Amino acid sequence: MPVLPLDNYALILGYLAIGLLLRLVPAMPADSARALNAYVLNVALPALVLLKIPELQFSAQLWLPVLTPWLLLVLVAGLTLLVGHWLNWSRDTKVALLIVLPLGNTSFLGFPMVEAFWGSDRMPVAIIYDQLGSFIALATYSTILASLYGQQQSSASMKAIARKVLSSPPLLALLLALMLRNSSYPALATQLLNNVAATLVPVVMIAVGFSLRFRLQASELKPLAFGLLVTLVLMPLMAYAIASSSSVDASLRQTVVFMAAMPPMISAGAIAIMAGLAPRLVSALVGFGVLLSFVTLPVVYWLLQ
Repeated sequence: MPVLPLDNYALILGYLAIGLLLRLVPAMPADSARALNAYVLNVALPALVLLKIPELQFSAQLWLPVLTPWLLLVLVAGLTLLVGHWLNWSRDTKVALLIVLPLGNTSFLGFPMVEAFWGSDRMPVAIIYDQLGSFIALATYSTILASLYGQQQSSASMKAIARKVLSSPPLLALLLALMLRNSSYPALATQLLNNVAATLVPVVMIAVGFSLRFRLQASELKPLAFGLLVTLVLMPLMAYAIASSSSVDASLRQTVVFMAAMPPMISAGAIAIMAGLAPRLVSALVGFGVLLSFVTLPVVYWLLQ
């Protein structure tokens, strides 16, 4: 029977608990999670990308982490439309689910969990899955839906969306790391990158704990149950079906399925909430999804062994 990496797992739970407790400290600003997330996206994550991507062994098998999140997006969006129509959910509920469900929390939760369960050698594949899949989908698919159907509709052009994607620090770091694959960093730069990248896991998990919210009404129980079932159960099963039909390396398949098992993305939830699309439901999906993932992810890890 495989042994769960309990020490690393306990550390992640500890960071999450710190974030929850910090909400009780009056001196902590209400938008502390936003500031912590901004640090992660603009500093810690680019440093991690610059460190890990040069370790990636390029091969034709990398189609799996690149294409899987997009295939899941199509499948989950189609399923959401069918179930939403069948159960006669409101337009806001359906659009909110379309924004949130197809995108897993592949960076803020995925990176710490992959490192905790599988080790840092799996991080390059996780980064490819996130940056070329979930992140671009967030900046395009989710943003467009929120602009079209949000209560404060925006006329963001495709040019503006493309500029936002291409100017993202993690994506710029990814492109730079790809160009520097055959080069080595100076010793001081390597130490700086290592030290900054090491802050990603504790900072991001403290931010997640600080931002968790649980608010719900009885009418939202069915969409909530559907959303949690899709993200925590059906998406890893779909990813497993996609991965199993290929002949790629076993470790790559495991990483892709594990990334697909992440709960709803916090950033996608923030986009839906800011657009005024079922904010209570979205907050509950993100909050309960993160907490339940601490049960479901060990099960997925165990099944993948």
